[in-house]
Amino acid sequence: MAGKALNKNNLVALGAETLADLLLESVKGDAARQRRVRMALAANQGPETVAADVRKRFASIRRARSFISRKTQKTLAKELANHTQLIEARIAPHAPDLAFDLLWAQLHLANDILDRTDDSQGVIANVMQEAMAAVTRLSSSLTRDPVALADDIFEAVSTDSYGVFDTTVEALAEALGGSGLARLETLAERAREAPLSDADLLLFDYITDPQQREDRARNARDRASEMLLLDIADLRGDVDAWLSHYAPEELTHDAIAPEASARLLDAGRAEEALALIEQALPNGDLWHDKADLDDAHFACLEALGRQEDLRSALWARFERRLCPRALRQYLKRLPDFDDIEAAEQARQHVLTFAPIEVALGYCLDAPDLSLASELILARHPEIDGETFTCLAPLAEALRAEFPLPAVLLWRAMIDDTLTEARTARYRHAARQLTACETEDAQISDYRGHPPHGAYLRDLQKAHARKSGFWGRLS
Repeated sequence: MAGKALNKNNLVALGAETLADLLLESVKGDAARQRRVRMALAANQGPETVAADVRKRFASIRRARSFISRKTQKTLAKELANHTQLIEARIAPHAPDLAFDLLWAQLHLANDILDRTDDSQGVIANVMQEAMAAVTRLSSSLTRDPVALADDIFEAVSTDSYGVFDTTVEALAEALGGSGLARLETLAERAREAPLSDADLLLFDYITDPQQREDRARNARDRASEMLLLDIADLRGDVDAWLSHYAPEELTHDAIAPEASARLLDAGRAEEALALIEQALPNGDLWHDKADLDDAHFACLEALGRQEDLRSALWARFERRLCPRALRQYLKRLPDFDDIEAAEQARQHVLTFAPIEVALGYCLDAPDLSLASELILARHPEIDGETFTCLAPLAEALRAEFPLPAVLLWRAMIDDTLTEARTARYRHAARQLTACETEDAQISDYRGHPPHGAYLRDLQKAHARKSGFWGRLS
């Protein structure tokens, strides 16, 4: 039977003619596979032939107007990814400028495609990122006029509705050079000062209110110009130019301060970076208590050699947010043997931390399953079964070594699902109940909790009429 196995050696042994017949039969009626085969045939006929076929396909995609379903979206994404690979492998080594033109054309398909599909899972966006990565690899080989390239980049960024071209300046930095960056800077500054054009307004023609349309168009244009100018400042290493695009109060915003302080640090201006980040740190406001703010703070203290302040900041981060990484960094910076006492202090802090779901999340991330087990057994009535995104993976991690805590987590989720009649989660609850039954044999002492049989009877009594759940078990 070995000769009948579907592997490469056995298929090669069939011979070219037989394989060709089989291939023709397999692609019959499948347009996507037929296109892939045609591309493979064209790949051996030189860059121009491949390019002609790719352009023809891109034109077909541009002409399409129908909604793209999830299934069709995946097929299209795979096809576009194949195009990227084909262009980079077959065209770029021989004709880099031609390869760039094709990748650029593919990136320009994004607006239309994303207008016609739900890309909430990022399927198309990821493919476009791969195309931009290929552009980055091509940058040093391009011979295009830098000024003309700057014009193309400005036009692309200005009409980009989905952020596909957000990283273009960095991607093409080598090809742009000094003259290209200067041209791009001029275009961005002019655009920021110029009145709105018909092209600017046309991007928002779906907005009926003239004033709203004008406001949206102006915001989009200004955002694009500012992004270009910030990217140019970064490439030049001009931190002051980058900072000048923000008002002083904006620089202390939690979304901007980490970036600003990182640039100041890179420029050797650690004191300024620390002063800025200290203004951005929240004073007990957990809503604005962001990990990247603390990371920036740590980096500033590290750069200034302020080790005692750094240890205090790391411990504060752990105490406040139960951050495993902050605790590890804190313990590493303690003198010998002090870390043992500190680790025990941290353990006790986790055991009493509220809400318990955050503490359990820490145990999962750390990971520390022994601590999770102790926490669950001590405070199981506090566990909110609705927080299944943390409880479900933790239960799976616990089941081999700590079956009772795992069962208690499953029960918390089951009880929440049935009590609140969360019908969409019945199938998960059914699997969790089956897992409880499986682990029952491994638990000799339920420590005062009902054994599985008793728990099941209580469940049946309390939720007898939820046939949608019980039917999942049959």
